Amino acid sequence: MIYLAIILLLLLMFCGAPLFAVILGASLLGFYANEVDLSVVAIELYNIAETPLLSSLPLFTFAGYLLSESNTSQRMLRLVKATFGWMPDGLAIVAVIACAVFTALTGASGVTIVALGALLLPSLIKAGYKERFSLGLITSSGSMGLLLPPSIPLILYGIIVQQVGAGASFDFDELILSGVLPGLLMIFVMSAYILWVHRAEPVERTEFKWPELKVALRQASWELPLPILILVGIFSGVMAVSEVAAIAALYVLLIEVIIYREIKLNQLPDIVTRAMIMVAGIILILGCSMAFTNFLIDAQVPNMIFDWIKEHIDSKWTFLLLLNVFLLFLGAILDIFAALVIVVPLIIPVALGFGIHPIHLGIIFLANMQIGYFTPPVGMNLFIASYRFKRPVNELYQASFPFMIVLLGVVLLITYWPALSLFFVEQ
Repeated sequence: MIYLAIILLLLLMFCGAPLFAVILGASLLGFYANEVDLSVVAIELYNIAETPLLSSLPLFTFAGYLLSESNTSQRMLRLVKATFGWMPDGLAIVAVIACAVFTALTGASGVTIVALGALLLPSLIKAGYKERFSLGLITSSGSMGLLLPPSIPLILYGIIVQQVGAGASFDFDELILSGVLPGLLMIFVMSAYILWVHRAEPVERTEFKWPELKVALRQASWELPLPILILVGIFSGVMAVSEVAAIAALYVLLIEVIIYREIKLNQLPDIVTRAMIMVAGIILILGCSMAFTNFLIDAQVPNMIFDWIKEHIDSKWTFLLLLNVFLLFLGAILDIFAALVIVVPLIIPVALGFGIHPIHLGIIFLANMQIGYFTPPVGMNLFIASYRFKRPVNELYQASFPFMIVLLGVVLLITYWPALSLFFVEQ
């Protein structure tokens, strides 16, 4: 009977059943087979609901949706262009920075391609960049910024690790700040690669003009304090992450609805609904996954995985290399939130067994997920860019491949240089 139920769950998964339903079914099946009271699943959902940090997820998500619905992308692009456009390959570097900033603020990689793609692609081609290079640049830059604060995926990672326990302890402020240096390194290496590609091929620059910079600063004057507010709020230790999220959401609401007036009051219910549907989906999958994780822990599955790995892999560095390969593949087939809630509970005990710091593991995880977004054959951003720019997916594969190779080098550096991720961690 149990085997029949397992086969039925697998069939439901391949037929497109909701992920949370499959995970929940597996959890209930596992507990039932071990004669454990099924109320443990409801208890796990309750434990998730009372996690203090959980309130920051809907607040940051709501702020991100507000920013994506306004003209923030145009103001950010104009400001970055006015500031950096005069540099060699300035417009291409502007594209990388603008995408990173917008993704960091909204927390959504695909939204960046949709919002900035129509502005950046014609500008890059007009400036003299080849179309394939421009397509690859925008597609790969769309996920840049996921490591930068407030980083909703990092917050979710922290919640999951907190729920799993497994002896992992860290400060949430340190966790969120830990992505700053790796994220900036990715932006720097991308910019350096752009300069190297065009070292013998001059591309049109934008003339630096003080009046244009002043206008761009004035237009974005209300949005510029937002990342500073988030960083200072978290880094100072004066406010908890959830309090910073509440202030950020209120601030974005006021400037977009009252000051800029780009979002009408009658639009708010729709924006709130879409934002909360996304958050509810994440929390539902998270709750079901935590219940399934408890079953796996009771069945000592993580211990068995660790014992098997130790039997075949005796080096921490070999484990990290194989972990990168696995996470890269995972990022190409799963959404980042689904990947977090499904895989983190399984790998965190194994990683701790190898002496890997949980914060370092989180940065490795997200760095790979960033690249997974545009990794063939099914990276999400490849299909979003294909739809947005009306180009065949195969063309996007070829255009993004050089950028993927460059960023893979950065991921290896992040993996084997823990101090980069642990810079803000108190020793």
